[in-house]
Amino acid sequence: MARPADRFPEIFGASEFLKKYPYFLPCAVPATFTVIAWIVTFLFLKETVKAPIPVRSLLSRKTTSDEIDALADIPEDERPLSFRKLLIAKVIIAGGNYSFLSLVDIGFRALQPLFLSTPIELGGLGLAPHQIGKILSAFGVLNGFCQIFFFARLHDYLGSKKLFTIGLTCGLPLIALFPIINGIAKTEGLSPLVWVLVGSQTVLSVGLSFSYGWPSPFLLRCGAYSPISPITGAVFIYIAAASPNRASLGGTNGLCQMTVSVFRAIGPAATNGLFSLSISEGYLGGFLVYYVLLATSAVSLGVASLLPGQVLRRT
Repeated sequence: MARPADRFPEIFGASEFLKKYPYFLPCAVPATFTVIAWIVTFLFLKETVKAPIPVRSLLSRKTTSDEIDALADIPEDERPLSFRKLLIAKVIIAGGNYSFLSLVDIGFRALQPLFLSTPIELGGLGLAPHQIGKILSAFGVLNGFCQIFFFARLHDYLGSKKLFTIGLTCGLPLIALFPIINGIAKTEGLSPLVWVLVGSQTVLSVGLSFSYGWPSPFLLRCGAYSPISPITGAVFIYIAAASPNRASLGGTNGLCQMTVSVFRAIGPAATNGLFSLSISEGYLGGFLVYYVLLATSAVSLGVASLLPGQVLRRT
């Protein structure tokens, strides 16, 4: 959808707005999806906390008598734990795996369009924006299809840990294919072999997404973690099961999401910076960024080995 006035002049050619803002549509469409998701969440998702804390209490250190009485009516094992009490081994291991998975994933996602758009002679593939968009769109469609029709079966057959580990393992060939694709493109141009490897990389990236899976709101709400749910994600199973009690699900998830957010902030800047540095300075033959990402993937596999083989079901 980038530069629609230039690419589709018969439809958008008369729009001065889109000529002035050629990237408005690619930004407006996902923003619209976000608004729709917010509305659906606000209107239809049910509250999961028996005694939700008002927002004003989060902004003030004072606790009202009504809030104290509400908490007093809740059994001890159903009360949210403090931040310090959440820092136990299984929460740290689950959060660490989520963080390293996010770092590997965001590193690849940030590097992929940069690699595809960089000229071949500089280490990329030299594709146009609309070509890159088609590749990323193909991944989106393929990933959604595989998550719906294959994730549950693979999860039932392999289990959470094996599926999570296999997904992380896909990160190794994903990264290794970047210099291979560029090397062939330098020799043969955009040959059929190059497109086959780009397609293979897209398929492998779906495997990496299997390590996420989809978290089930129902399972999070009732506190029952079953490996047979078709929408229960591998890493989210571990995060939910690591929570000391049902009331601490939000705190456990929030702690993990906070850590992941830090990794996701660092990942794109570090990856793109290393890519530029590798090209401009020629470190390790221009492949420094790939060595770093491969090392990160290897470390993430080591962290994954700490996960328990089975996730206990909570009732």
